[in-house]
Amino acid sequence: MLIGETTLTALSPTYVWIWTLFAIVLTWTAFHNGKKKGHNATETETETESETANRNGADVIVVGAGVAGSALAYVLAKDGRKVHVIERDLSEPERMMGEVMQPGGRLMLAGLGLEDCLEDIDAQKMKAFVVHKDGKYGNCPFPEDVKFPYEARARGFRNGRFVQRLRHKASSHTNVNLEEGTVKSLVEEKGVIKGVKYKSKSTGQETTAFAPLTVVCDGAYSNLRRSLHNPKVELHSYIIGYTVKNSRLEDPENLHLIFSEPSFAVVYQIGSNEVRCMTEVLRENVPSISSGEVISFLKEIIAPQVPPKLRDIFVKGLDESPEIKTVATKSMGDSLCDKNGVIVLGDAFNMRHPIVASGMMVALSDIVILRDLLKTLNNLGDAKKLSRALKSFHKLRKPMSATVNTLADAFHQALIASSDKAREAMRQGSFNYLSRGGVFTKGLTAILGGMNPRPPSLVLHLFGITFASIATLLSPFPTPHGIWHSLRLLRLALAMLGSHLKEEGVTQMLSPAAAAAYRKRYMTATPA
Repeated sequence: MLIGETTLTALSPTYVWIWTLFAIVLTWTAFHNGKKKGHNATETETETESETANRNGADVIVVGAGVAGSALAYVLAKDGRKVHVIERDLSEPERMMGEVMQPGGRLMLAGLGLEDCLEDIDAQKMKAFVVHKDGKYGNCPFPEDVKFPYEARARGFRNGRFVQRLRHKASSHTNVNLEEGTVKSLVEEKGVIKGVKYKSKSTGQETTAFAPLTVVCDGAYSNLRRSLHNPKVELHSYIIGYTVKNSRLEDPENLHLIFSEPSFAVVYQIGSNEVRCMTEVLRENVPSISSGEVISFLKEIIAPQVPPKLRDIFVKGLDESPEIKTVATKSMGDSLCDKNGVIVLGDAFNMRHPIVASGMMVALSDIVILRDLLKTLNNLGDAKKLSRALKSFHKLRKPMSATVNTLADAFHQALIASSDKAREAMRQGSFNYLSRGGVFTKGLTAILGGMNPRPPSLVLHLFGITFASIATLLSPFPTPHGIWHSLRLLRLALAMLGSHLKEEGVTQMLSPAAAAAYRKRYMTATPA
């Protein structure tokens, strides 16, 4: 008995340590499992709260309240969507671009129920544009005898006034929350855009907004598109312009396009007593504003080329020490990003040279198409259905966008003065084609005004301009020198057209059926 007690006493420390270790393991296991369950419960609760926030909050977040963002917010709100619009600066913009709404753009505004936004902003009617070159001119009116269900007139106005009207129209809808703030970044999870992080101007705090769909409409200088895709942005030149106050043109309903050197100049009415004067300079020869070089350039180089009936107003504006603005002209092809939950629109999505003044028209056309596609989606968070809708959108927009993009590039190339015989012949041929009147002028003006967005028709007109240009090289009779430059000119024209066929798609550019379907479905003045 003594021996057993001695043995038990000797083994007691061993049992104590074993039981202590066992207790520690059990305690740690119980604590770890409890923590894991608590963490899972917290995650589940957070996910539930997030889903609830999405259901009770915005259906769509729109970044940017320019023309595209404001118009889209309004039409989506009309369709019952709750829209949260975040705009960096809600004061009236001071822009020199976006001051002409083509007849086709006005038709799109009417279809969206926004035609009244051109009222009460002192918008001026435009019935034609007039081309000038070397003392000659040609009148190019918008045709009134084509199948176009709206008034064949454009409008000239101050862009900021129009944007403010659109913002007011959108924010007046109960489904729209228009907020001033700066979007810092997109919120992304596993390739899906869930919302945005932004700094609110009213609170000064950074916050996160969630929605099943985010639409990026933050303009030509978009920072967000770089996080979605990396399209090629091409810088062409710079537009220099100013406003002449207390002035009115002799023919205020005409926009004047001057084939000046080194490139074009434009004069048109943007208000009852305000005239816009602009000229293009190549990117390697931009005169300095601060040194006064730009005033000398406009007075000494451009003003003498301006027709006499416009020159007095052109020079008057320069004598009044105007605020000179400089804007870069860019082009960027459209491309869809491979991330779900997001759409890019407006100049953040697709740009072309502004010479045809149709950027707003293309954006509004895109909104008409997108509105109809989104109407069929009950759940904007359905990635597969949304992806299919965006692919359809990319295809359906082509008749309008491809027409405008191709025309803008061709027109810009034709307007640049050159010492090259072939290029200068194309410039002269373009002026001849526009100023001759009849079916040629009427057809091209209808395309420019968005009244007949048919890429195949544009291709025919481009060949017509090319042959008119060749005729100037072969007149009064063909010579080996003239034939050589004619072949070079033809090669230039084919290269330009070929690049757009590749960019826009051969089928989309050359399919009459696609253009006919677009006209039938979208070119109506009846609000949906």
